[in-house]
Amino acid sequence: MIHASMPELETRARLSRGTSSPAIYEMVDRAISMRGIQEGVLVDVGCGGGQLWRHLGAKFTKYIGVDAVLYDDLPREIEFHYHDFDSGRVPLPNAVGDIVVAVETVEHLENPRAFFRELRRLTRPGGWLIVTTPNQLSLLSMITLVFKKRFNAFQDVHYPAHLSALLEIDLQRMAAECGLRDVNIEYSCTGRIVLSSRHYPEFVTKMFPRLCSDNLLVIGRRPG
Repeated sequence: MIHASMPELETRARLSRGTSSPAIYEMVDRAISMRGIQEGVLVDVGCGGGQLWRHLGAKFTKYIGVDAVLYDDLPREIEFHYHDFDSGRVPLPNAVGDIVVAVETVEHLENPRAFFRELRRLTRPGGWLIVTTPNQLSLLSMITLVFKKRFNAFQDVHYPAHLSALLEIDLQRMAAECGLRDVNIEYSCTGRIVLSSRHYPEFVTKMFPRLCSDNLLVIGRRPG
């Protein structure tokens, strides 16, 4: 289904096909499970086709999805809202989510800091916020930067879908600017080997998670 008022936005948004790799959803699931987060309201900001719901939906009493595109396969269990994330305020009330998650969304936006502030607004006091994005400090990404002058996930083929390449320190600073506590960076522990279509063995990614992970997340808690 296409929202007629946003044709250019939706064309760009659909470049991601509304999904990410299973390793990213598993990374989010691990972060949530490690902290015993369950029940309540989950707000999936940039929900795409609802793949995160398929991993986490059963853990929460209510699941809200927000995106610029309503994909035909979006599960009916998701309460869906349209929004252009570069246009300002998400059409949801303050402090609506016990956990607010943005999977592979921030790199698509013109103003990541404004996006972080909006995610914080949606998070209830004491609730958690999670943002995932490509890992610019992986070995693959850094070698690609040296030889191609662009991070691996920000090649010409990724433009204009991918706009903002963020480092770990950027995510940590934005989390701090939003007043989040218990902030941590965690990794997908899945990454492609340089000059190969193969991925690192699990024992290698666990030894060197930053260098061997294609994606990472930042997680933090809004003060209660």
